[in-house]
Amino acid sequence: MPSDPTRQELRNLPSVDALLAAAPRDLVASYGRELVVDALRGALERARATILEGGSCPDQADLLTWAIAWLEHLSSPTLLPAINATGVVLHTNLGRAPLSEAVLAAMVAVGEGYSNLEFDLPAGVRGSRYVHAEALLCQQTGAEAALLVNNNAGAVLLVLMALCRERDVVISRGQLVEIGGGFRIPDVMAQSGARLVEVGTTNRTYLRDYEDAITPETAALLRVHSSNFRIEGFAHQPSLESLCALAHERGLLLIDDLGSGTLIDTAAHGLPHEPMVQESIAAGADLVCFSGDKLLGGPQAGILVGRRALVDRLRRFPLTRALRVDKTTIAGVQANLLHYLRGEAARQIPIWRMIAATPEEIACRARHLAEAIGCPACELIDGRSKVGGGSLPEETLPTTLLALPGEPVRLAAQLRTGSPTVVARVQDDRVVLDLRTVLPAQEPPLAARLRELLHS
Repeated sequence: MPSDPTRQELRNLPSVDALLAAAPRDLVASYGRELVVDALRGALERARATILEGGSCPDQADLLTWAIAWLEHLSSPTLLPAINATGVVLHTNLGRAPLSEAVLAAMVAVGEGYSNLEFDLPAGVRGSRYVHAEALLCQQTGAEAALLVNNNAGAVLLVLMALCRERDVVISRGQLVEIGGGFRIPDVMAQSGARLVEVGTTNRTYLRDYEDAITPETAALLRVHSSNFRIEGFAHQPSLESLCALAHERGLLLIDDLGSGTLIDTAAHGLPHEPMVQESIAAGADLVCFSGDKLLGGPQAGILVGRRALVDRLRRFPLTRALRVDKTTIAGVQANLLHYLRGEAARQIPIWRMIAATPEEIACRARHLAEAIGCPACELIDGRSKVGGGSLPEETLPTTLLALPGEPVRLAAQLRTGSPTVVARVQDDRVVLDLRTVLPAQEPPLAARLRELLHS
């Protein structure tokens, strides 16, 4: 039983109606009466708990302050834009590929009103959402047909469930990869109902290993590109061409999971060659799976290209509806593919502009930022940028870093939690900024934020 003083403190608490009458006039207009009442009740519950723990009754102003703070917190978005100054181009935790102006405009255009998503305008009858990006994907890759789903893991799961369920799929042990978030190829295969048959060893697998594993129960050979790691030294994997030839000789499918996937030769930008989607199709792969938001540089999507008969089967499979993409994603993928069609990808797609930026260009931008900050203790140093995003493992590009003065842990936290949100990296006990991944339009607010912090 509460003591007499405690009971008296509880009796001093105002009613919800009294607090509502004392609340600012615009509170209900801003949040609605029901939500405001919930906030006031929450404040009173907090006060009761404080009193029962031996505290005194908060005054009315404190109760209203608590309620308003709760309302502001509830109504504040948690997904915020950020300035990526880490130098990791495809930063998974920061949303991977930033989108081009054309892609954003296309997504807004179909999102702000109605569209012909599933309506055949010439015929005036129901159409299919899957036709809108298909022609562009086929033109760019050389495939007969294409299909969009929500992400590449979904694409692989769909293929295995629809075409390989309760049958064997042969894969090299060196390709049993784990991608971000702990998702593993063996687990995806287990969920699909396909039976995993491992061949070879971690570092060396030969064509004869696949040949020896094929039985009447085999449905497909699966190649998984190790886009987020590399095995070097005493290593061997058969070529995709030889795997395709073997699969087709035995009446099997060859499924190629490229993971990231690219339509541009990365070697042209000073990076190792990353397998290109059109190369997989030319080699004879029946189906190729890859991502839309990594090296393609567009919205998140899983993309399947390959033989028309197989893609048609995938379209009709029930899981496809659960994995389908919305109108804005389709519009974004289509607009992004138009950059490739027009030969402007390296100029218009942000990640390719970042990758293509020369060390001299980045050094010039870093000097201008240092001048705009006006802090003599800032220093320009040589560094390396990363491609990231499960692509081109550990590959880096030369860059110029802007090293900031101050206690690094505290300064990095201030940058992350301020406005605008800035994510930097700590290197050699200093906060450093890499302008490769900072969009040009973000430089003025970044400079203003740094002046505020470094001159305070």
